[in-house]
Amino acid sequence: MLVYMGFDDTDIKGAPMGTGRLTRLFAESLENEKCAVRGILRHQLPRLPGIPYTSNNSSACAIIEVNGDAGIVERLTEAAVRHLARYAADGSDPGLCVVCERDVPPELVDFAKEATAVKLTQDDAMRAAPKGSLQGLGGTNDGVIGAAAAVGLTSYGWCGRFIEYGGLRSLTEPVTVADLNRCGIRVISADRDPVIPRPQDTVISDGWIRPSLMAGQAVLQALSSGPGQWTAAHLKRKKQHQDS
Repeated sequence: MLVYMGFDDTDIKGAPMGTGRLTRLFAESLENEKCAVRGILRHQLPRLPGIPYTSNNSSACAIIEVNGDAGIVERLTEAAVRHLARYAADGSDPGLCVVCERDVPPELVDFAKEATAVKLTQDDAMRAAPKGSLQGLGGTNDGVIGAAAAVGLTSYGWCGRFIEYGGLRSLTEPVTVADLNRCGIRVISADRDPVIPRPQDTVISDGWIRPSLMAGQAVLQALSSGPGQWTAAHLKRKKQHQDS
């Protein structure tokens, strides 16, 4: 069974870590739990007047595979609350949303899609999320909006960028399509007239592999740069937020 855990609004300007790094740190803390981290996604929310955000207005969702233990979801939630109490920056407005994959309602997915384009409210998030799955943990509690959106977008399966998946941070160049496939990452051509990347083909990424969530899978979009050679379509920006 998969559990989606959404985090948002955990930092302030000048904080030592953003929401993505905080979520990755939480995932690293689960080694002793009867679960496995299947991935962590960064989700982009809009930068609009009236929406407060620190840097890029992104939230994060950890995808956790758990066993049949009836109490594991409650323990994960409690662990996340403790983690946020310890690591969320003073003055931040953290929110947490925890929902089993099978229990994500259509209303939450619809809310999440809308949240990528317009300003929504805490009440909107509370109405969309299953009862008891969403909580604000400090400040204005505005983080419930992004936390709920992160879960809904992950469930939707067609939005987000993996910041952790299958050991992607341990990959070194040159990396082949076969290397990426072994990590569970599919490689597709983003060219106008695409051909199929072959297992022996190499992919240039400048050491920054960040696949997208497409059809519920980790997919790296690449552009042909010559026979048997590809370049990741989305490379790291010169000035990249620490949630990357």
